[in-house]
Amino acid sequence: MKIEALRVKNFKAFREIKLSNLPAISVFIGANGTGKTTLFDVFGFLRDALQDNVRVALQKRGGYKEVVTRGENGPIEIEIKFREHDDRAHSPLVTYSLTIELDNNQPVVKREVLKYRRGAKGQPWHFLDFKKGSGMAITNESSYEDKESQETKEEQTVDSPDILALKGLGQFQRFKAANSFRKLIESWHVSDFHIGDARPSQETGYAEHLSTRGENMALVAQFMYENHRSIFNEILEKMAQRVPGVSNVEATDTEDGRILLRFQDGSFKDPFIARYVSDGTIKMFAYLLLLHDPNPHPLLCVEEPENQLYPSLFCGLVEEFRDYADKGGQVMISTHSPDVLNHIKLNEIFCLSKKQGITVIERASENALLVNLVQEGDLPGALWKQGLFTGINPQ
Repeated sequence: MKIEALRVKNFKAFREIKLSNLPAISVFIGANGTGKTTLFDVFGFLRDALQDNVRVALQKRGGYKEVVTRGENGPIEIEIKFREHDDRAHSPLVTYSLTIELDNNQPVVKREVLKYRRGAKGQPWHFLDFKKGSGMAITNESSYEDKESQETKEEQTVDSPDILALKGLGQFQRFKAANSFRKLIESWHVSDFHIGDARPSQETGYAEHLSTRGENMALVAQFMYENHRSIFNEILEKMAQRVPGVSNVEATDTEDGRILLRFQDGSFKDPFIARYVSDGTIKMFAYLLLLHDPNPHPLLCVEEPENQLYPSLFCGLVEEFRDYADKGGQVMISTHSPDVLNHIKLNEIFCLSKKQGITVIERASENALLVNLVQEGDLPGALWKQGLFTGINPQ
């Protein structure tokens, strides 16, 4: 899946933002509090609303009045345009839009639409179109490719107006469009990795994918070792390249039925358990597990990946992100590091700033003065001169 455009209105600091022509890797920069975390939370909010309902997703963030932009009554609007495949000729542009408002002081889905467009000018088919729990869904999706065919719809109702129709209809194969997009949202990964959660040993269990906080890292390592040995060996090779001294990583069972990660340093006879190795070693191993997942996430959001990592590792990490994107994933990163930006292209950078308390997002490549400065010198330095980058002074 490739997200091409995003529009958000009345969501926290975003009174209204629009992002278009999003690349496979997007890097967001800006001072603390400008909205980088909020941007990623848009995707987290959709995932939470799908897994539970809109009311629960809002409560996790303090309730409707805390989520809606200060000074605004709403409604909250989120719109995503995407293609399931990179082939524009055969992959239609899909638009999913969600509008949420208060009704009798309770949050409800004012409107929810999932539509596909035929070609550049074709009339879109609304595969689902719901208002406050009731609406229409197309039942002849297989006829979509036939340009002469007409929509056949039937009325549907979900149990509550705060439940996404996508959640209900997406459980059924007959509603293929809803089913496909539901799976995509459920597969998004918005990283909230915590070193402290990843260090302790884990109770024996089963985990195929790294969790957002990384607390199941030992279980994922064990799964990769037992079921995808060649990929695990590739991860070990890259650990040895990226982190000097690390020659092996293993997940071992303890007597009390737990899983323990051990890191082997070639200079020592015995391996170190995870709690005694550096933060950077733990974090790099977690990123390599995440980026070499046999079933990669279609969207990966990572905040400040440079934290706890030595600057010499940044180039290799960006290369890993690019490899991930080249294989079909989409990556969004926030950063304060000029060393990370040294490996990023100008058209991949988006600058966040606040004007009168409201976030504004500007694409770096659309700033003519900045483009001229970049031609004269390095990218981080040019961003610094324009006041668009607030990390450590690259000079």
